[in-house]
Amino acid sequence: MKFLIGLIIGFLLIPVGAFFYFKLGMAPVSTSSAPMPFEGWAANTALHARQDREYPRTVPIPVTPDNLLAGAKVYKEHCAFCHGFEGQDQNMAAKGMFPKPPHLLRGKGVTDDPAGETYWKVENGIRLSGMPGFKGALSNQQMWQVSILLANAHSLPPEVEKVARGQE
Repeated sequence: MKFLIGLIIGFLLIPVGAFFYFKLGMAPVSTSSAPMPFEGWAANTALHARQDREYPRTVPIPVTPDNLLAGAKVYKEHCAFCHGFEGQDQNMAAKGMFPKPPHLLRGKGVTDDPAGETYWKVENGIRLSGMPGFKGALSNQQMWQVSILLANAHSLPPEVEKVARGQE
């Protein structure tokens, strides 16, 4: 009987402790704070599970120089403020975010993701990250154009690369 009571009290202490952890302001909420235990794991696990289930597997527009150029213009206008341009540092706003927005045109990251996965992120945004959803702000065509740009960032035509680097 004592074991059962101890077990029940033990199970109750966890949610009560979590409640007071948040209610008393002990949880790290500033962007300069270290992440909470399991925060990164929980956010990434949930994001990838949802994305894997929902992202479009086929790309409805062709990868053409015109679509890549249009995608570079969308990137320059709507994405570069946080994600920066290739070869340039991110601005102070991006450096102060948590989690920090990834450089989308530098190295691995989005360039090795399927375009449909990037489209899902652009359309829906990513909760608890600062990444807004652009559904309603951009057309489906524009969201696909920037998604194929990022999926093909390693092999852009020179005129597209100039725009994607912020040089035009």
